[in-house]
Amino acid sequence: MTHRISRAFSVSILIASALLCRAQPNLDAVVESARQRFEAPGIAVAIVKDGHVVMAKGYGVRKLGDPAPVTPRTLFGIASNTKAFTAAALAMLVDEGKLKWDDPVTMHLPAFQMYDPYVTREMTIRDLLTHRSGLGLGAGDLMYFPPTDLSREDVMRRVRFVKPSTSLRSRYAYNNLMFVAAGQVVAAVSGKSWDEFIRERILTPLQMTDTKTSIRDIPAGADVAWPHAKGDGRMQAVPASNADNWAAAAALNSNVTDVAKWMILQLNLGKNGEKRLFSEAVAREMWTPQMLVPSREPPKELADLKANFAAYGFGWNITEYRGRRLVSHTGGLAGMVTRTTLIPELNLGVVVLTNHENGNAFNAVTYAVLDHYCGAPATDWVSALEIVQKRRDEAAEKAVRAAADKRNKETRPSLARVAYAGRFRDAWYGDVVIEERDGKLRMRFTHSPDLVGTLEHWQYDTFVARWDNRTLLADAYVTFTLKADGAIDEVKMAAVSSQTDFSFDFQDLLLKPVSRDAKAY
Repeated sequence: MTHRISRAFSVSILIASALLCRAQPNLDAVVESARQRFEAPGIAVAIVKDGHVVMAKGYGVRKLGDPAPVTPRTLFGIASNTKAFTAAALAMLVDEGKLKWDDPVTMHLPAFQMYDPYVTREMTIRDLLTHRSGLGLGAGDLMYFPPTDLSREDVMRRVRFVKPSTSLRSRYAYNNLMFVAAGQVVAAVSGKSWDEFIRERILTPLQMTDTKTSIRDIPAGADVAWPHAKGDGRMQAVPASNADNWAAAAALNSNVTDVAKWMILQLNLGKNGEKRLFSEAVAREMWTPQMLVPSREPPKELADLKANFAAYGFGWNITEYRGRRLVSHTGGLAGMVTRTTLIPELNLGVVVLTNHENGNAFNAVTYAVLDHYCGAPATDWVSALEIVQKRRDEAAEKAVRAAADKRNKETRPSLARVAYAGRFRDAWYGDVVIEERDGKLRMRFTHSPDLVGTLEHWQYDTFVARWDNRTLLADAYVTFTLKADGAIDEVKMAAVSSQTDFSFDFQDLLLKPVSRDAKAY
């Protein structure tokens, strides 16, 4: 290290230390309170202000039962925070004149096809990034979540069978599937895979040396957080999700040290030191509201979160907080939830990574930091969010109990148990197999190793799928419709609980019987 570099580094450390002295003095207590009360084994936090890292720190453990601590370099799956990277990749290609935001998708992906030919023709790159495709909330997610054996190409071929819930551009509905398509556009236009482009054009220039585009790239023995989820009332470690087949929507694994560099780039509107990764023009476009997001009045305990508008840009949520524009995104995979938040007016960024499934922890920490820098009165966000969570949990449990109370326990299935067995096919997901084993009906989603469970009779010709993996929290009603001759006509599904993650889009499946000998699909 030369003397000049050493001096510059020392000055940077002094500036960061000065900023840290002005950071919220009780942040450690807030994080620990959130970690304990929302049952997060580990949390990592980084704050950037005025181009400097104010803090980067880990709390708790990487895995329950293991003392290894979370550090600023502990890797977490950042899930949908990946979307902003995909948007930035497309922005670079816009800068280079290789595509335009309003290019038809078919100009770059000739085989791209939606359910409606009109939508196929009219869908643009802008539409892919803004959750206005007409598809429903989470439509198509079962093709890759929980992890499946379908490839990105398989997923793209099956998009044409996913039915819309509204017309194009008429309603906001969060959707991962179109970001998978966006990643394929990056590959088609650049001549590199999405993974290669992200590594070469973003991660390497920013020196995000720990960040990986796939869990397969994480070396053995690395500083990695384990995902955790509740199953049968007990918090437990679960396997990490492989998101390779929907990488452009959710695959990045990173840490707060690296995400801090990403936030500084964003706040600098694409400038990295003396060089630019993307122009200020496309940076501002990514933060421009593209699609209005319906908003509801927050619960009284969270009244300070009320905003006059909410919208989606390109891979970013855009709203306001205490009168200032707030640019943010969250991410969620099995056992991990994360949040990245920017307030451009204050040149402020906050990232919170957690290895459990409760977003209240990252929200409590984020709002505590924002309040400090906004000069707002201190709020006990942990307690406020805890009250709201308890009320929602109770409401969801009450609804499940109410459905059970209305159940007609005197009914019996119309058919003998074995008659419900067979191979059933949905046009976009593929095959689901139901078999009789040891006097029980077993359901198996052929592409999803986690979706295997027992069908318990509920009432009439409706059963409930109880998945063997109890951490999924996704039990589902399975209803058989019969033809006049008693043969099964079709099978529909729906989540039992309102708290089931929207990516379990069982309601979009329409399963039709096919021959047991039919070629697997």
